[in-house]
Amino acid sequence: MSEVLPPVPFDPELEVFLQAMPSTGLGFKLEDVPQLREMSRQFTTDEQLEADGFTVEHRAVPGPQGAPEVPLVIVRPAELSGPLPLIYSIHGGGMIMGDHRQALDVMGDEWGRELGCAIVSVDYRLAPENPHPAPVQDCYAGLRWIAEHGAEHGLDPQRIALTGGSAGGGLAAAVALMCRDLDGPKLIGQLLQSPMLDDRNDTPSAHQMRGLGIWDQQANEVGWTALLGDARGGDVSPYAAPARADDLSGLPPTFIDVGSAETFRDEDVAYATRIWQAGGIAELHVWPGGFHGFRMFPDAQLSKSAAAARTDWLRRIFQS
Repeated sequence: MSEVLPPVPFDPELEVFLQAMPSTGLGFKLEDVPQLREMSRQFTTDEQLEADGFTVEHRAVPGPQGAPEVPLVIVRPAELSGPLPLIYSIHGGGMIMGDHRQALDVMGDEWGRELGCAIVSVDYRLAPENPHPAPVQDCYAGLRWIAEHGAEHGLDPQRIALTGGSAGGGLAAAVALMCRDLDGPKLIGQLLQSPMLDDRNDTPSAHQMRGLGIWDQQANEVGWTALLGDARGGDVSPYAAPARADDLSGLPPTFIDVGSAETFRDEDVAYATRIWQAGGIAELHVWPGGFHGFRMFPDAQLSKSAAAARTDWLRRIFQS
């Protein structure tokens, strides 16, 4: 780009939270991944979920051919009997960190109890130790298993919504493409939260917000390099970077939301636009002044509005 325009200002209330954080997760390198993983190990325990009125079931299901089993955790409101609709969740973490316990408490409260559904979260192998296609193949294998065996566990395989945030959003978009192309499980919708879609990492928003927020252009380069190595920016499969897909027709109804003040803004808006251009159904929200991951501050008004929009969309999808 010949000119980098001024950055989009953060929402004033969110900026207070951002400035209070001890680290924004910027400026790290690939060799810092082990330390980042340790720093990010904050997850909800089974005991916390059970005390909050949820049942928790762990399964290790067959992975891709020749690969290890894929861990799943199934969380549902204890007072509800099946068959329950389910949300298949893929965690974020830039392809390099995180696990399937991430945000289970939030999803349980906002979606499990509110919508009367189960949350099924998958723990995929992480890059760089396990580059593409390992992460997306694990996610797809877990989804196929739950679609085939979910009824045995009180779930409704005819009502599966797919979701993911950040790297998980990119993986969710890739899994939806695989479902379409490989005659896989039928999805009633995909909810993509600030999805990481484009390995080229060269949009105006990526340049505009460099060095700002929580996950910037440099951090994004580390994540994509971990996943793709020297292939990043070259001939890349859409199952690794869904923005590379030539055809976005035939996808399930899609919800995409993203902050206006973050790296992924332009690639996410472009993805929604291309779904419309292919004749598909998409709902797009660009939250003014939102930085990447702003939903981690649930008391901010913008976070409340974004959470309500996501829940409302899921409710409509499950009732349709």
